[in-house]
Amino acid sequence: MPSLVEALEQKYGLGNLDIQTDQDESLVSIFVPKLPPRMSVPELLVLNDCNIDKAGESEDLRKKCSSVKELDLAQNKLEKWSEVFGILTNMPRVEFVNLSLNRLGGPVAPPSEFSMTRLRSLVLNNTRLEWENVESLLSLLPMLEELHLSLNDYKQVLIDTIEDDFSGPLEGVHLDDEDDETTEEDEMVNQCTCGAKDPPQGAARTDSVCSMYKKTNAHEGVRKLHFTGNPVTQWQEICRLGRVFPNLESLVLADCPIKSLETANTATSDDNNCDSSHAHFQSLTFLNLSNSDIKTWDDIDRLARFPKLKNLRVQNWPLWDKCDSTEHERRQLLIARLPQVQILNGGGMVGVEEREDAERAFIRYYMDRPESDRPERYAELVSVHGKLDPLVDIDLRPEKRVKVKFTYGDTSEIRSVDVYRTVFDLKTRLERLAGIPAAKMRLYYVDQDMQGPEEMKYPHKQLYSYNIRSGDEIIIDRKH
Repeated sequence: MPSLVEALEQKYGLGNLDIQTDQDESLVSIFVPKLPPRMSVPELLVLNDCNIDKAGESEDLRKKCSSVKELDLAQNKLEKWSEVFGILTNMPRVEFVNLSLNRLGGPVAPPSEFSMTRLRSLVLNNTRLEWENVESLLSLLPMLEELHLSLNDYKQVLIDTIEDDFSGPLEGVHLDDEDDETTEEDEMVNQCTCGAKDPPQGAARTDSVCSMYKKTNAHEGVRKLHFTGNPVTQWQEICRLGRVFPNLESLVLADCPIKSLETANTATSDDNNCDSSHAHFQSLTFLNLSNSDIKTWDDIDRLARFPKLKNLRVQNWPLWDKCDSTEHERRQLLIARLPQVQILNGGGMVGVEEREDAERAFIRYYMDRPESDRPERYAELVSVHGKLDPLVDIDLRPEKRVKVKFTYGDTSEIRSVDVYRTVFDLKTRLERLAGIPAAKMRLYYVDQDMQGPEEMKYPHKQLYSYNIRSGDEIIIDRKH
């Protein structure tokens, strides 16, 4: 398998390229490239799926890649972090690195003088990276702003800034691979309440469970975190991410089967409670929870308490399948419950008129329901808009049948017509009256206010779309 240097030479033909990196600042020189642009190393270097498994000669790598700012090495054969650090050390300007679909294992042990002060974005999707390695990387990347950890099969978040608050069985984690049978000791482990104030009777803190959680320092720099497609079900695990990244502004949890935003330690909605679902997301402005497993409106009310949340995606929830409302009505209910959200499920901003209409619709939706079924938001909106009168049920559908005057030459006849028929169907029914085949017939509509005549030329157009009323006239003519 090729090294990165060899893959670079194969793709760009840079085998004999000698790039001068140190220039005498006292000299003024003009550089005329001898190679065409396609032969130079681009700032965006993409070497996907090249079977790269190592860095290559360090000196050659530095000469060829010292100007690289974005590096994409997804879907290669890199397995050792020593090779990754060998690559990054020789790219001092790199700001973005994609290592997705590389099975990186082993300890994260950088060279003694390793420094990555420019790296802002790191993509580690589908790498199955262990949490202790994630923690090690974070300590090495103080300027990191965006981190991608999607599709890594994480069922738990095993790093935290506090002593682990584990208070339930570790879903999907087997502590003893050699014996799957449940024993009394296993039962004790499953009841472990590490860090809990009042552990249940007989529960014990065990090293086998608690050692899986690693205490770390908060990373203040990360603003965007992508965590899509990880089988996390408990919001308590997501709270760990909020503690590790306290300044998160964007969090993508799409395709994570989260069951509720209720934390395991408390069900209270008190905004001052440190265990509330939003307590560790004080800076969050964007949240994607699409394709979650959430089934109650209570979780929408919890989202409303996120203090800075402006952009929210909550598509494809089981909750929507249970709603007896249209998509438009559901959007209104969501807007009314989420007073701070400005963009809902993509699209444009929620305008002032749309929000007011949604809030009024919300009041009318719950006004005839029992008081016990009304959410807290109902009273808040009634205090703003007052108690509204029910909307009058007006049937705006056109009359089904109208009496129309049909004229052909000197002959006129008044007939009752179904306005839901098409123009072609009407022509077929007029063949006997006019003695003209439908294919040879023209119809002209004249309303009773003498507007027209308007040719009815579209065969599949329904008659009601012409606003036909009783007393109007249709003139029959033959095509020439």
